[in-house]
Amino acid sequence: MGKRIISQNRGKGTPTYRAPSHKYKTDAKLLKFGEEVIEARVIDIQHDSARNGPVALVRLPDGSETYILAVEGLGTGDVIYAGDQVEIASGNTTYLKNIPEGTPVCNIEAQPGDGGKFIRASGTFGFVVSREADKVLVQMPSGKQKWFHPNCRAMIGVVAGGGRTDKPFVKAGKKYHKMKSKAAKWPRVRGVAMNAVDHPFGGGKHQHVGKPKTVSRNAPPGRKVGSIAARRTGVRR
Repeated sequence: MGKRIISQNRGKGTPTYRAPSHKYKTDAKLLKFGEEVIEARVIDIQHDSARNGPVALVRLPDGSETYILAVEGLGTGDVIYAGDQVEIASGNTTYLKNIPEGTPVCNIEAQPGDGGKFIRASGTFGFVVSREADKVLVQMPSGKQKWFHPNCRAMIGVVAGGGRTDKPFVKAGKKYHKMKSKAAKWPRVRGVAMNAVDHPFGGGKHQHVGKPKTVSRNAPPGRKVGSIAARRTGVRR
């Protein structure tokens, strides 16, 4: 009897495919501010297993402490500011409507007040392209341009941890420990290496797909592998 493919098994919700959130430090939201400018001092730069970039532990004026995403150039003892009218400097947080064109930004809110949803991976940043009365255009790390509400908050600068992908893992053990903190199953066996009963790409005299890889968007979970609802395939010329 064959086994369910990963896309089927993932929906079951077992610990194999569940993120170990009990090991995570924080959500690393943006600093909240009202009419007054908030001053925060960086206490420490720490690793968080929930993300690839480091996080900064900051102390607020009321004595409370919270985590934020660390940006490049931020260090222990630095002071950052969050408010409507702040200096355009790395680490500060303000509304998109206040940030000049060409400024690198990260950790942008999808809706005003949600704490930051976009551009949070290590080494990533976006650019403010243009500002209008009711919307702000930002170029995302992928190159795509996206409109945001002008009252969405964003952090100025580049997320720390850039160059992470330049260093090889070298050993499978290091890759194992990295993937253990993700909601993924690793190592992942190739479909063509399986038997025909275990995967649509399995079986045959040698390792080959044996059928068109492009499948319908409405294909059942046991067949929904390969290029799903692909508009085109092959080398772009």
